[in-house]
This record gives sequence, structure tokens and C-alpha cells, in this order.
Amino acid sequence: MIVVKARNIVTRFGDNVIHDGVSFDIKQGEIFGLLGGSGSGKTTLLREMILLQKIAGGELEVLDNSVVGISKENEKKLQSQWGVLFQFGALFTSLNIVENISIALKEYTDIPDKLIFESALMKLSMVGLPEKTAYMYPSELSGGMKKRAGLARALALDPKLLFLDEPTSGLDPKSARGFDELIVMLRQTLGITVVMVTHDKDTIEGVLDRFIILGNKKVIFDGNISELQETTNKELRNFLN
Repeated sequence: MIVVKARNIVTRFGDNVIHDGVSFDIKQGEIFGLLGGSGSGKTTLLREMILLQKIAGGELEVLDNSVVGISKENEKKLQSQWGVLFQFGALFTSLNIVENISIALKEYTDIPDKLIFESALMKLSMVGLPEKTAYMYPSELSGGMKKRAGLARALALDPKLLFLDEPTSGLDPKSARGFDELIVMLRQTLGITVVMVTHDKDTIEGVLDRFIILGNKKVIFDGNISELQETTNKELRNFLN
């Protein structure tokens, strides 16, 4: 099953064209990567998928819903079916961790406060954080713990899709590999589809099932690491190295 379908996506900021005919599919249950050099529009493409940025042309469907001209009502319904972890966690600094995780549950559900609290604690446990973390504030957490807390918040609504923007950026190698293992475990246990922007070579080689590489405003590669390693294309070889 295809959960994200992009056809001839065009993205522009004023006269500056970022994407010019970008097409790809993301399949249910895979860990899919958005790769490319600086300025290739990886994060912009992710933002378009989560309705924070509008495409200028082409077709984009997420979970069988076209995002082009989507109504506010359907937009909210669609957004409740995915979770997002932004690059720096994007936690609200004035709220403790359990309050951060509870935000989506309070906005999108009618669950009683007690059940919201219990659900938030369960998500904390799911990402490998101790219960005492619930009462701490973002400023009291390490970089790795902030990422995991942000991931717990992204999982609050038991989403079908999980979007991650540079999830291992800023982490030491041990924490980065631990986060990679967590993502693989979550995919296996929850059957969730993961879409991530990354430039981490270990993540690309050890975690991604498939990925696209953006270059020259288009998709210049669509496949897995084995296929990329076999390519004779000079631009792709340079990217790999």
C-alpha cells in the first residue's frame, strides 16, 4: 500500500525554484529517507507532506488524501494521523515533559485527564525514558533525552506515519545509534511508517529501507543502499563518499 504519493512536485519561493518535477512513492511500513545536499529541499519536502508548506504544482497525496486544496476540517483529521519530530525537538520550554506529550491528546481527543496522563507515561516508557522524566523540563534534559521526549510526543496519538527531521543531528555517536535502534524497534512493534530527513551515513546504511536523493531540483536516485553502492553515476558516487 502506498501511503505517500508525490507526482511532479514543484516548489518555489518567489522566483527561486526548489523542486521542479519531484516524484516518488512511500510504502506502508517502510523507513524511508529524504536525502540530498544542502539546499536541495529535503526539509521543505517534509514540510509539504505535513501541510506546513504548500506545493506550487503537481500532486501530493498522504494516506489517500490529496493535500492540494484540502479543507481545514480534513486537514485537522489528516494531521491527527501522523506524528512529527522536528530537528531540535521543538518542546515547549515552559511545560514539563508529560505536559508536552499531552498537548496533542488534549487537542484531538476527549480522553479524561487521568487517561491522558497514563498514556503520556506509556509513551515515555516506549521511547526508553524513565518515569521521573515526566516531571522534568526540557532545559533539564540532555540532547538525546530531548529527542526521545520529542519522539514520545510525536507518538502520542498512535500515528500511522512518523516524520523525523534530522533525528540524530547533534547527538554523540552512541546516542545516535541508540536512537536509530529505537526507530527500528518502533517500526517493528507498531508497524508504523517512518519518513526521515537525514545526512547520517550510519542511519542511511543501517536503518533506511529505501530513500530518494534530491539534486538539481529533481529526484536523482530512488532505491536502497545496496543499489546506490553499485551505481557508476559520478554524482551519486560523490554523494556516497
